[in-house]
Amino acid sequence: MVGAVKTQRQQAIARLIRRRVVTSQHEIASMLREKGLRATQATISRDLEELGAFKARLADGRVAYRLPDEPAGGSDHLRRMLVEFRSDISASGNLVVVKTPPGGAQPVARAIDTAGLADTIGTLAGDDTILIVCREGIAGRTVARRLERLTGVPATKEA
Repeated sequence: MVGAVKTQRQQAIARLIRRRVVTSQHEIASMLREKGLRATQATISRDLEELGAFKARLADGRVAYRLPDEPAGGSDHLRRMLVEFRSDISASGNLVVVKTPPGGAQPVARAIDTAGLADTIGTLAGDDTILIVCREGIAGRTVARRLERLTGVPATKEA
């Protein structure tokens, strides 16, 4: 029974995040109460973590919860994430390294992955560093320059 309640609550949270702009756990708690579901802030926090929810900056400047399977907005979302979080972009061979402040790598890597860049295979993110692997025959500096053009601030270093 407890598992069913948890599943129902998490499904409700996911629906809320997909259908509305949700900026805080307090908002989630209020919306759940409206649906007859009660949850503490700690429970909501765990649910968000289990759902893989993250906060992303919206076009109007607010920060709202998103879900990993949710389209992140393509290159516009990627541009916003890079402008906000990247501190350095470097290239070597067919690799690109993007440096971010602590905690910034995962959401930026997600934005890179969901932007569908044709020249990349995928990303690997730590806490403050992202490794981008480029497709065979694509130079890392090509992808690095493309990312820099999105931000409007050239900063590529070749290693």
